[in-house]
Amino acid sequence: MFAVTLLTSPDTPTLDRATAEALCGAWGGTALRWLDPDVAAEFMVPARPDNLWQVWDDVQARGIDMALQPAAGRRKRMLLADMDSTMIRQECIDELAEVAGVGAHVRAVTARAMNGELDFEDALRERVALLAGLDAEVIDRVLADRITHMPGGRALVATMKAQGGHAALVSGGFTAFTTAVAAALGFDEHRANTLLVAEGRLTGKVADPILGRDAKVAALHEITARLGITPAEAIAVGDGANDLGMLGEAGTGVALHAKPSVQAACDIRVNHGDLTALLYLQGYARDDFAG
Repeated sequence: MFAVTLLTSPDTPTLDRATAEALCGAWGGTALRWLDPDVAAEFMVPARPDNLWQVWDDVQARGIDMALQPAAGRRKRMLLADMDSTMIRQECIDELAEVAGVGAHVRAVTARAMNGELDFEDALRERVALLAGLDAEVIDRVLADRITHMPGGRALVATMKAQGGHAALVSGGFTAFTTAVAAALGFDEHRANTLLVAEGRLTGKVADPILGRDAKVAALHEITARLGITPAEAIAVGDGANDLGMLGEAGTGVALHAKPSVQAACDIRVNHGDLTALLYLQGYARDDFAG
């Protein structure tokens, strides 16, 4: 059996009963189950529909996300999450660059790197070099004034942990930010790159080895092994090309508001919902949410 999940933005819900029931009927689904009225619903089908992606395109145009996945084993025991543009709305290096006066250039490089057009490590070194001389104390100001959490993140982490799950934040960004974000959202652990500082100022260098795509995959395998579970029991979420490895190897990989190249490589894409989408995808109803 396969689970079909329909969901939309909790802030501006567009999932009406007629649409959900019509699709359920057309695909010969089981009884429709509402996970959150007007926001998320699911039903089961015996086989993968031939017109899945045609329907996906149709509902996307109406502000609705749709995902199909095996019904068995949907509830995961670990969350592995990217940080920038995933658990937070911003790219931290772009925000630092704005303060340093090189925002436009750095944002352009970031966009290309996250879409897989540039080598991640080379692009990171290039961008960090432009931050040389910046007062390290600016990191705290950026955290306080320019960084906001992605909606639904706290509920996602809290709910999975309440069900015995483990939450790990794995970022190609910087520990100066993951430390604060992980603590604020309730993650059990975090991994990221380290910005080097000398005499209170950024040196324009990052410590080796750089945590990129391969390191995120390694984190998936290392953490699941330590927990005594398999990668199939993890749900991973990210938006950039450096997330593709972990998205592909986790039991469920979710491309969240992702770059075009990332969406093209992922079967589960969330473009309208927030981070609570990861709970609906696992079959949690709104009443099950913690936090």
